[in-house]
Amino acid sequence: MKLYAPWEKAFKKVSTPFEEFLHAQTTTGLILIIMTVLALVLANSPLYETYAHFFHTYIDFNVGSWELSHSLHHWINDGLMAIFFFLIGLEIKREITAGELSNLKVAMLPILAAIGGMVFPALIYISLNYGTEGAAGWGIPMATDIAFAISALVLLGKRVPTALVTFLVALAIVDDLGAVLVIAIFYTETINMFALSAAGVMFAVMITFNRFGIHMILPYFVVGLFMWFFMLESGVHATIAGVLAALAIPSTPKRAPETLTQDTKHLLDEYDKYPIQENHMMHEEQKKILTNIQDKIDQVGTPAARLERNLHLPVALLIIPIFALANAGVKIDFSSIGSTIVEPVSLGIIAGLILGKVIGIFGVSWLAVKLKIAQLPKDSNMSQVFGVAFLGGIGFTMSIFVADLAFVGNPELIFQAKIGILSASLFSGLFGYFWLKSVSKKKQTS
Repeated sequence: MKLYAPWEKAFKKVSTPFEEFLHAQTTTGLILIIMTVLALVLANSPLYETYAHFFHTYIDFNVGSWELSHSLHHWINDGLMAIFFFLIGLEIKREITAGELSNLKVAMLPILAAIGGMVFPALIYISLNYGTEGAAGWGIPMATDIAFAISALVLLGKRVPTALVTFLVALAIVDDLGAVLVIAIFYTETINMFALSAAGVMFAVMITFNRFGIHMILPYFVVGLFMWFFMLESGVHATIAGVLAALAIPSTPKRAPETLTQDTKHLLDEYDKYPIQENHMMHEEQKKILTNIQDKIDQVGTPAARLERNLHLPVALLIIPIFALANAGVKIDFSSIGSTIVEPVSLGIIAGLILGKVIGIFGVSWLAVKLKIAQLPKDSNMSQVFGVAFLGGIGFTMSIFVADLAFVGNPELIFQAKIGILSASLFSGLFGYFWLKSVSKKKQTS
C-alpha cells in the first residue's frame, strides 16, 4: 500500500518519552547555537541600534482604566519563559513520579551531584565577589543549560553509554528545580502580599480541579493565566507560576489503562463491518468510531504527559531561540574584553561554572561512590563523569536569566555576567565534549 507521509518514518524513530525528550533538547541546543551567534552578530554590527530598539519596544494591554505595559524583552522573559518553566515543571514532576528520580537508589547519584554542582559554584563566586555590588550574582553559576549539555552528550552517539545520558538528564532536572527555588526565594525584591495571596488562591483552585478529576486543559489554562498575572504583580518572578501550574496538572489517567484493550477491540470490530469506499474514503460511521477510539486513548493517557509532549517542539523551536536572540546580544568591545573577563563578576562566573561545577559534580560523585552511598551509571566510569561535570558548566539560558534578575538596572554588571557566561559555557562545552570523545576512544581501543 502506498504511503502518503514520507516523513513519518523519520518521526517514528522518536518512539519513547525519553527519546522525545532527548530529541527536543538536542534540537534546542543546535538552534540555540544559531540564535546565539545571530544575536552576537547583530549586537556587534551597524544593526545594533535597530536590534536593541526592537526588543525594548513597549507592548500595552488596556482594559478600561487598567493597563499592563512592558517592553518586548520583558514579555519574553516574564511571559514566554513562563511556558518554558511550565515545561520544566512537567519534566520535574514526571521524573519524580515515574522517572529516574522516582527510585531513590538510582536517583541518589544525580541528586547529590546536582546539589554539589549548585553549592560549589555559588561558594566560589561569593569568595571572589564578597562585599561588592556583584555579590548578588551568586546564583548565576549554579545553573546548567539542559539543552546545550544534553546536545553535546548526544552528539557523541554510541561512544557514551545510555545510562550516562540518563544521569545527565536527571542531574539537570534537579539543577532546574534548584534554580527555580533560588529565583523564587532569593531574587524577589518587594512582595505585594495581596497579589501573592491571589496567586495562591488560583493555585489552590487548580489543585482542587485536579482532586475532583477534571482532565480538560482549558480550566487549568484560564486559572493558570490569572495565577501568572497575580504572580507578575506580586514581585515574585512570574515564571514561578509556570512551575506551580505544572504541579497542578493531573498526571494520572481518567480511565484505567487495562480497559483500553477490550474497548478498542469492540470498536475495531464495529469499524470492520463497514465496506471500503472508493478512493479509500472512510464511511462516516468509521470516522465516528475512530474519534471514539482516540477519546479512549486520551482518557488512559494523562494531561501532564500530553502537554509535555505537545510543548517540547514549540519551546525548542520558538521560545528558547527567541529568548536567546533577545538576551545573548552582547555588544563586545574586543579591545577591553581581556579586562572585562578578569572583573570579579565575570571571573566569579567563569570559575564557578568551570571549577565549581567540576568540584561539585565530579567531586561529590566520586565521594558518593567511594563511600558506597551511590553507584556509577551502568557501563560508565569516573573519567566519563568528569567529562559530564564539564558539560554541567554550560550555564547559558538559565544563567543569563538569573543574571538579568540579579543585576536589574545595572547594565555594566549584566554585560560582565554575560561575558563570563558565554566564555565559561563555550569552554565547558568544548572541553567536556572532546574529553568524553577522547576517553571513550581510549576505552574502545583498549
